[in-house]
Parts: sequence; structure tokens; C-alpha cells
Amino acid sequence: MRISDLLAIDELGLRLLAGDPEREFGTVHITDLPEPGRYLSGGELVLTGLMWRDTAADSARFVTALVEGGVSALGAGAARLGHVPADLVSACRRAGLPLVEVPVEVSFRTLAELVAPRLSGDVRDALGRHRRLVAALAEGADLRGLFELTAAELGVTGAVLSASGAVVVGTAADPAGLARAYLTAPRLPALAGGATLFAVGRGHRAAGWVLACDGDLLGRADLGYELAACVALERGRLEEGRRVERRLAGQLVAAALADSDAAELNARLRTCGIDADEPYAVVSATAPRPGATRGPAPAVLGGQILEELLTREAVAAPVPDGSGRTPPGVGGPVAGGGAAAGGGAVAFVALRGRSVGELAARMRAGAAVLAALPGTRLSVGLSGALTGAAALKGGVEEAGHALRLAQARDGGVVTRDEIYTHALLLATVPGDVRRSFSDRLLSPLLAYDRRHQSDLVRTLDVFLDCAGSWNACAERLHVHVNTVRYRVRRIEELTGRNLSAMSDRVDFFLALRDTTPPA
Repeated sequence: MRISDLLAIDELGLRLLAGDPEREFGTVHITDLPEPGRYLSGGELVLTGLMWRDTAADSARFVTALVEGGVSALGAGAARLGHVPADLVSACRRAGLPLVEVPVEVSFRTLAELVAPRLSGDVRDALGRHRRLVAALAEGADLRGLFELTAAELGVTGAVLSASGAVVVGTAADPAGLARAYLTAPRLPALAGGATLFAVGRGHRAAGWVLACDGDLLGRADLGYELAACVALERGRLEEGRRVERRLAGQLVAAALADSDAAELNARLRTCGIDADEPYAVVSATAPRPGATRGPAPAVLGGQILEELLTREAVAAPVPDGSGRTPPGVGGPVAGGGAAAGGGAVAFVALRGRSVGELAARMRAGAAVLAALPGTRLSVGLSGALTGAAALKGGVEEAGHALRLAQARDGGVVTRDEIYTHALLLATVPGDVRRSFSDRLLSPLLAYDRRHQSDLVRTLDVFLDCAGSWNACAERLHVHVNTVRYRVRRIEELTGRNLSAMSDRVDFFLALRDTTPPA
């Protein structure tokens, strides 16, 4: 039923104060709780007598709770205050929530009794559709079959996407753009890119799914909620099976780090879908949320996101940290397992003709989409290509080293090719030690450059990059070779170092490569 239909009931005398009169609602819910969110299921017309309002600030909190609960509209009674306060009207306008004034002489019970018969036909139709969709899932229909049925039953088409922009089912013209819109939307459902976005289930957005229905479905949001609920049911069913797979992956990590014999490890590899002679890679991930006090642990969230980046072709098992605590879904504790894996969740990915570089490129593309969500830093480390049980332990450790380097860079995807360099050594040194080392060596040059508008630091960097070649450095800097000689001599005088000595060149090289910003 639309708000405009409600306003057209003359005996109620309702008045629209804010929002879209064409917004639909499916049920009526009466409450005066200041935090009603836990009792809301979405799509309601909420009626309130404003008993919760003591100050103007209460209105914004109440409206926020309604919006987060997916409420369609708010009806405010004027009996207590004699009017609907302006702060409530403003809060509803800011949130895009329709607000209707209910006159003093109209009781909420009367309003609900008048509305109920008008809703009943729509409710029966919705229940019938919902039963048919649920029955199809119960009979084994997958998401593709569910979408075919909803197109026939509801006339709704679209796609289900992961938060990283991967298409789970259906079709979408710009899946990455829709995923970014989902991650940044202040509230859902929302319009973006010619589609209406609905969240699928609950949980952290970075690991979530979004239902993108073609066209503007805000006026028929009940259909979107209905389909999203069915998709969530199917995802929950898939999740049940993956819990077992995560436990098996966790047991494989435990066996590898415990130096179990090759026969056992090969058998466990096969339970993870990888044959003994099949190339694979180990991937480790974590997703810390600085300042967050609730929600999934970094390794758990990292594993959830990693599975979506891998388009659910592998599971990710969070491994225990150094304390011996075991995250959900993993078998017995693994001594040192979390340290070996870099403190992240671990996945074993069959390469199936791909290179590790191609796998990393795909994951970087997904991570770039997830970067739109503030407050979550995803770090991923990949081992090289591996084969057989003998490579397992080294692969887990290699992925852990790559993950630590990604964490030192404040997020990103790092492969094994990047860890066998000075970068990993620098990443293991505390930031304040690196800054002190760099400052002690480079501060005389930086100070000189500031005073004289000179270019000693850049000259030093290019000189080292040219392996100490005077002519190559002069050509890169577009200066005479004697100018390079003069600058290098000045650098040596200011720092007391000798740029013809390899040890001093290495010190300068490392100091220049420290990317940690000053505190």
C-alpha cells in the first residue's frame, strides 16, 4: 500500500509532512521505544506517540534507528505535544523517510484497523509468491533457477554481486560501479547506475552481497526485500557446507606446520580439492578495522572477504594466533600457526592454468573496489606456484611473509616476488627505528636543500639508481657531469659518508626507501 493511498482515506485526516507519498509499506507497527530497531523487519509504517522524545536530539536518533531497520514511513501522533515537532520533520527530510502527521482525534488502533483490509490482498499475494520462491529453494533450485523464477513471478531482473564487484548470478552492465555504490550508500535500498540496490542478509558490508534489481524499485521495495531474503536463504545454505570445508582447510594448515608426512598432507590436499600434482598457491588475508570494538576479528573478516575475491572457488580458514586461540571454523589449535600465516586467514587455491600474477591481478581489481569502504584495510599475501605436499609449509610461511609486507604498506596485495628484497626486511623493523635511521642520515641533506633550494636528495636517489654512474646520472638529471660530481662531494661532506663505499651506498639506499611518514 502506498502512503498516497493512506492519505486518501478521508476519515483519517492525515497530513504528509516530509518524504515521498508514493513510498510503499507492507505492515503497520506501533511503538514508543527509543531504540525500536530489534523489533523491525523492514517495510513497515511505524506509528509513534512520541513518548520517547525529551529533547530535539532524540528525533535524529529515533529516525536513524528506523532507517537502519528498513522502515518505509513514520506516522507521528500529535496527542502528546499537540503537534509534530520541527526537529522530527527535519530529521525525516534529511533521511528521506516519509513522515505523516496523525491528528489527535485519530487513534492508532483505528488507523491500523482501517488499513488492514486494504493490505490483506497484497499480503496474501506476497505470501503466495514467497512460499513459491522458498519452495523452489527447498527443492534444490540454485540462484540461477531462483532468478529465472523471480523474473517470471515478479517481473524483476538484475544480478547478485559481491562487495568486490564479482557477479554471483545474473547480469549487470557495471558490476564494479554498483558494488562501490553499495559500499558507500548511507542507507539501503538505494538507486545507483540504473538499478535499485538491496543488502542480502546481515554482516559486514565488505564481505556482503548486494542484490541489484534493474530499474527503480523503490516504490515496490517489498519485491526487492522479498528476493533479497530468498537470496540470503540460499547463501545461508551454501555457507553451511563451507563451514565443513573451512575446518578441513584449517586442519591442512595444522598438519603442514606440524611437519606431517607427505601421504597425510596429500590426502588432506585432496579434501581441499587439489590433486597431488596440481599447481596451487597459498593466499593469506586479514582485514583490520582500526578503532572498531565490535564485529568480526581481522582474520575472520579477511577470510570472508578473501573468499569473495576468489569468487568462492576456495575457502579461507582463519588460523590461531600466538595465544593459541582458535577462530570459529578451524580444527584444533596450531602452535605458531597464526604467526606462520602472518595472522590472517589461509586459502589454498588451485591455479588451473593461471599464473600467480594473474590471480594477484584479479584480487587487486577486487581490492580496489573494496577500497571505497572507509574504515577497513584489506591486506593479502600470495605464495608462489606450488605443487605437492612438500611445498605446503613453505607456501604457508611465504604467504605469511607477503601478508606482513602488505600490512606494513597499510593494505594491498603482495606476491612472493616482492618479499625476497630489502622491502620485507624494512617491513620487519619498527617504524620509529626506520624513521630515526632515515632522519639521521638524510636530515643534513634535507636541511641544505631547504636553505639553498638545491637538489641534493634527488641527486643522491638518481645517483644510486644509476649504480653510481656519473654520466648516466647527469643525463637523467639533465645537468653537466661536473654538477653531479660537485653535488656528490657536497653530500659526502654534509653526511660524513663515502659514496664510493658499498656499505654507505646501501645505507643511503635503505634510508631513501623508507616510506613511513614522520610521526
